[in-house]
Amino acid sequence: MRVPSDLSYTQDHEWLKFDAEGNAMVGITDYAQNSLGDITYVEVPEAGQTFSAGETFGVVESVKAASDLFMPVDGEILAVNEGLNDTPEQVNQSPYEGGWIIRIKATNPDQLTALLSPEAYEKQTG
Repeated sequence: MRVPSDLSYTQDHEWLKFDAEGNAMVGITDYAQNSLGDITYVEVPEAGQTFSAGETFGVVESVKAASDLFMPVDGEILAVNEGLNDTPEQVNQSPYEGGWIIRIKATNPDQLTALLSPEAYEKQTG
């Protein structure tokens, strides 16, 4: 299981990669995609929608199950990975690169302290 050291994580198995402006790409972890099996569909919201931390913002469906995606922090959807419409298996093949799901603008910086470090996430899933 890969847990890149430059990302932040949630207990719900999402990862966040922040850029210099404080925006973040969000996806599911290697652990999550492996647990789900072959991903066949990813349902995501439209850009411009806002969600509170913990709210369901989408669904990942696999041959094994469907799993809700939870917003890691309060934020606005800036972009969605349109490539997942045709090739949802990118989430399995490249969960931290090509398989990203949404890009968000975090609107409550205080919530960032609740995210897990790579070490804490590894302990949770180990």
